[in-house]
Amino acid sequence: MTRLPAVVIAGPGTNRDPDAALALRLAGADPEVVLLSELPDRAAVVGDARLIVVAGGFSYADALGAGRMMALELTARAGDLLSAHVDAGRPLLGICNGFQVLTRAGLLPGALGHNDHGRFDCRWVGLDPEPGSVCVWTSTLTERLDCPIAHGEGRFVHPDAQRLAADGQVALRYTRNPNGSVADIAGVCDPTGVVLGLMPHPENHVLARQHPQHRRRSLARESSDGRNLGLALFAAGVVFARGAT
Repeated sequence: MTRLPAVVIAGPGTNRDPDAALALRLAGADPEVVLLSELPDRAAVVGDARLIVVAGGFSYADALGAGRMMALELTARAGDLLSAHVDAGRPLLGICNGFQVLTRAGLLPGALGHNDHGRFDCRWVGLDPEPGSVCVWTSTLTERLDCPIAHGEGRFVHPDAQRLAADGQVALRYTRNPNGSVADIAGVCDPTGVVLGLMPHPENHVLARQHPQHRRRSLARESSDGRNLGLALFAAGVVFARGAT
């Protein structure tokens, strides 16, 4: 089967682009990492991509707010390309800093604030897929995902979380809220469902052995068929992208 062309957008300070590329590759795509500064010269590559991922990390050292500088650069350098990508119904994913970038760029609702406990937090969390969500990335998920978080500004805020849920835009909720996000929301999508942003890192749990307790029998059984793995999220995006224009 032909692998789908995909792009992982990286910028100064992002550090999860190799992980995102690996996840896409395992899911059946053919990813290429494109630097933010290269976007104007790589327009054809971005335009041909069937999936795009904005990588996580600490772009521009989170100067002036997490994701703010990269959002400005991304909008200036490739705003039209991203809009055309989404208008064509092709999946777009922002992870952690990438989520912050997409909210600041106006492609996702809400915003990300400082964790309510005021500290940077790095730990594993459980994510429950939201029933009735329109998100294409989580459309095949039925069980909890286990993923790590690593953020200081991951608290999702929105003035009407109930409306988001009613419109199917809540994609994932924390099993146990680590940062004070409203209504335990860990990931949201745009009204069409093709754009997803989430703070946890599914790209860091695409192989069972990446979990710190992978040798425990219960987790090994759960992960043997892909359950509890972030790879399922990438696989759903690839499957949907195959049918997109």
